[in-house]
Amino acid sequence: MSEKYDYAGLGLKCGLEIHQQLDSKQKLFCSCPTQIRETGESTYEFFRYLRPTASEMGETDRAALEQSKLRRKYVYKGYDTTCLVENDDEPPKELDRESLDIALGICKLLNMQPVDQVHVMRKIVVDGSNTSGFQRTAFLAKDGYIDTSAGPVGVGVLCLEEEACQKIENQGDSIIYSLDRLGIPLVEIGTDPHIISPAHAKETAQQIGMLLRSTGKVKRGLGTIRQDVNISIAKGARVELKGVQALDMIETIVEREVERQVNLLAIRDELLERGASVCDTVFDVTDLFMDTKSRVIKKALKKGKVLAVLLPGFAGFVGREVQSGRRLGTEFSDRARTSGVGGIFHTDELPDYGITEDEVRALRKAVGAAENDAVVMVADAEMRARGAMESVISRAGEALEGVPEETRRALPDGNNSYLRPLPGAARMYPETDVPQIGISTDYFDAIGVPELLTERARRFGSEFGLHKELSERIVYSTYLPLFEEIMQLFAGNHNITATFVARTLTGTLPELKRDGVEVDNLEDRHLIDVFTLVARGDISKEATDQILRTMANNPSLNAEDAVEELGLGVIDTKLIEKFIESVVSDREDFVRAKGLAAVGPLMGPVMAEFRGKVDGKVVSDILKQKINKYIST
Repeated sequence: MSEKYDYAGLGLKCGLEIHQQLDSKQKLFCSCPTQIRETGESTYEFFRYLRPTASEMGETDRAALEQSKLRRKYVYKGYDTTCLVENDDEPPKELDRESLDIALGICKLLNMQPVDQVHVMRKIVVDGSNTSGFQRTAFLAKDGYIDTSAGPVGVGVLCLEEEACQKIENQGDSIIYSLDRLGIPLVEIGTDPHIISPAHAKETAQQIGMLLRSTGKVKRGLGTIRQDVNISIAKGARVELKGVQALDMIETIVEREVERQVNLLAIRDELLERGASVCDTVFDVTDLFMDTKSRVIKKALKKGKVLAVLLPGFAGFVGREVQSGRRLGTEFSDRARTSGVGGIFHTDELPDYGITEDEVRALRKAVGAAENDAVVMVADAEMRARGAMESVISRAGEALEGVPEETRRALPDGNNSYLRPLPGAARMYPETDVPQIGISTDYFDAIGVPELLTERARRFGSEFGLHKELSERIVYSTYLPLFEEIMQLFAGNHNITATFVARTLTGTLPELKRDGVEVDNLEDRHLIDVFTLVARGDISKEATDQILRTMANNPSLNAEDAVEELGLGVIDTKLIEKFIESVVSDREDFVRAKGLAAVGPLMGPVMAEFRGKVDGKVVSDILKQKINKYIST
């Protein structure tokens, strides 16, 4: 994508935080498997209420404090593959050594220096995603770098930590979590703010992702890797964007946040020029709406009130766009929702939502609004409504200062929304239940460094004769370990070529999935069975898609069962020759006119007759032989 801004001129600073689950045999602090379960398989559940605690310095983290404004019930679903450690009913075990070894291997790939001794810390998290109210994390390495087209990007920190629970359902006053994901080991990799543009951010993320996958020890699939992006511009502020799932969205996400900060700074300058200010009074305007036709307000008035705040000089700015489809008023609304309200109204968008012009005039008069003033209001239970208006007052005050430091949620369209304040150091304190682990020079030196995927792709080209594009497709696919196993199993078998295997795994299977076939039902054993039959010459290569389709629809079948059900199997060459002779004879004039160029057109009817029962190369060779016979007579 073309660059929208002069990012150097704006003073862009950008860094990445990448969270990648490790594919270890057990969880980080217990011996439970790292297996994701269906919630219907849950065997028990329990609930908790969480609240923030002060650090050992007596300070309480601001992000945890805001989260605690909503007193929610957190319900946890457990399984026969989870234990008392996940429940927070038993202390954690010693840190898993396999996970530590994997993380140290990643340190080497990132040119990082490990610590002498690993200390596990507790990081306060009270959104329910951890039963304990904190996440266990260990600082492992620092001072690394990766090479990019724009120069080296520093990698300042690598932590080994436990994954959080998986959110299943938000019921408003309660949230349902699943314990299966809690405790899966992951690495958190933080780059320095050396990224200079949206395209550079994507390249950096791709490079780190390639290094991680090169280990062969990281989990693959949706949700196993998450990218957070830290962004600021010279006159703006650092903003952390959480939960970037799709790599292809990173460029858009960086660009949209720069756009937001540029627009917020422009709004600030115009507000100050106008002499805008913020009134900290919350007005009760319930009586003005007792006869309203607005359904939203009528529903709220059954148990609540209508409250409003006055923003002198803000008229026309609350409705000003800061990102595509999002306005300053949307930012006010995001803050208000932290108190549990559904949203807010403001005079830049009224009359609307059933609120009349007369009601707007009465509202403006009641709070003393002048022509250039804006009014923001909310209708809800009084405590939630008051909290919402106080949040709007706070956010409006920040609009007069520029860009607030925040943690924000990345949205699917590339925009972002408010999540919580940036956390501080007050959320960290030592974990006393887990012993320290020393990292000696000999220990670190003994950790092996894997072959990079880029190097492996080049090796596949020279070793197997794979085309560059196909080599890259297979090494970056989830089928890489299976590809290497198959090539080792059938080394030297002329029926099993690297091109055939790679095309089946990265071409045939995706095509079947696009056709609605349940390809995920196929296990490695199914695919190995199919290649075994091809290697023995029991089936043709052309039969593989039919057999795979049949086994995907009925995973209990093996490859031989599928062949029998389909009525496939290699046919007698004499029958093929006889059929080809009749085809060539019927089109004798065409064959004599075209010569060997007739092979291609005649392949179709022959392959259609023997679909899945004969290899295309066999048909081609017989056709050439028969055509040559006609040409020579």
